[in-house]
Amino acid sequence: MTANKKSLTIKKGDTVRVLTGKDRGVEGKVIAVLPETDRVIVEGVNRIKRHQKALQPGTTSSIITKEAPIHVSNVALLVEVDGEKVTTRIGFRRDEVTKKRPDGTSYSAHRSVRIAKRTGEEI
Repeated sequence: MTANKKSLTIKKGDTVRVLTGKDRGVEGKVIAVLPETDRVIVEGVNRIKRHQKALQPGTTSSIITKEAPIHVSNVALLVEVDGEKVTTRIGFRRDEVTKKRPDGTSYSAHRSVRIAKRTGEEI
């Protein structure tokens, strides 16, 4: 039995702005995407504290601060327009490309690219 893989429009490495919650307005880079739960982990956003137990003798326990996942609907992609960062939605465009086979012949195919709805440019 094969499970269908979900896909999110926000990808690892994108710069996003948080739209809601206690970190509203904060910008950060996406460091992980969790498509099975529709969540992303953004650098410096939704930080939580966890207690780390001393695992080996001679080491000390500590409190670790790390980022927790937030829902993908609470972030928006940032693009640069006229020198300032603005939020945008994400669309897709199919471009026709020419590919080559190993025997040297070429053929026409389509490639899907992400575009910023606000500017129409490829992300």
